[in-house]
Amino acid sequence: MSDLLAPTKVEPLEAEQAAALDRDGYLLLRGAVPEAWREGLRDAFDAGVGTQDQWAAPRGLGWRHALVDLDPVVQRTCRLPSLLAAGGQMLGAPFFLGQVEGREPLLDGGHQPLHRDGVGVNAVAALVFLDPYGPDNGATRVVPRPLDPGDLGGESDETLSLILTGEAGDILVFDADLPHGATRNRSGARRRSLLLSFMRERDRAAQDACRAARNVRMDTRQVFVP
Repeated sequence: MSDLLAPTKVEPLEAEQAAALDRDGYLLLRGAVPEAWREGLRDAFDAGVGTQDQWAAPRGLGWRHALVDLDPVVQRTCRLPSLLAAGGQMLGAPFFLGQVEGREPLLDGGHQPLHRDGVGVNAVAALVFLDPYGPDNGATRVVPRPLDPGDLGGESDETLSLILTGEAGDILVFDADLPHGATRNRSGARRRSLLLSFMRERDRAAQDACRAARNVRMDTRQVFVP
């Protein structure tokens, strides 16, 4: 897209958080979403749920998907200062919000093998949890950077992964190249989340070229500068 907006300055992370993010490749921002916003985010998720044919590209079975990127509360959430600070810490260069959508593992669904979303690409991913999450309802697991075995090569050591637990309003932000994956929703309890990604400004053209395939409807012109 053209006609970029004036750059928005991003404040740095607190030193302790920055050190943890650099060390582990992920950071869990506890209670980052204001409580007053959370019900609105859940409403936006539920309103955005449709059928498979609303997506330009097929979505995985065992999941509920939601189109949410035009909702104003979702957009505000994607711009929370702590989340932008974490993105700036990892990318270290001007970046933009490339995508946000809703995902929820269904009963007995959601399990993913450990995988990387950003092999060869500098990208930051984040999950905004809208419900309590843990090993019983499909919580995300990660392999911290010091334990990362490198190229997964089709094999992964599950003993290295940590299953995260927490409450609605938490945000997990991580290097998209970090091994991660959802677990199976054994209980059927709701585990709605927003999945978003930040990309370096220099990669904008490639992202714009596949906007339609990714169902990106929002304005992505804003640039954030660490």
